[in-house]
Amino acid sequence: MARYLVPEHEVEWTAVRSQGAGGQNVNKVSSAVQLRFDAHASAMPEAHRQRLLALNDQRITQEGVVIIKAQTHRSQPMNRTEAMARLQELLDSVAAPPKRRVPTKPTLGSKRRRLEAKDKRGSIKALRGKPVE
Repeated sequence: MARYLVPEHEVEWTAVRSQGAGGQNVNKVSSAVQLRFDAHASAMPEAHRQRLLALNDQRITQEGVVIIKAQTHRSQPMNRTEAMARLQELLDSVAAPPKRRVPTKPTLGSKRRRLEAKDKRGSIKALRGKPVE
């Protein structure tokens, strides 16, 4: 399936303040941003939306809103780009079609090797405890 690129107008930004470690580093913390992306209001394909809502991720609310917070950088634009990258990563993981596992049948050679190993083990076990001539 094609990759869904999130348009800027589908994302809502909020500047948030969260407490740093022991109230320190206020400049860094005050530039934290929160991204809100409503999966139901977006133009993403229905199959992607269903897989996104089925994910077991604490960033996705019951209403289908993805909330991502970024506060590692000192500038708000850098935090915004990081949050967008995380959202895109989440949507890319949903866009990949689930891989099907094809069951493989044992080949004739592997069946033969298994039987030979079994016979060898049996003959070794039968020899145990018998005196060597």
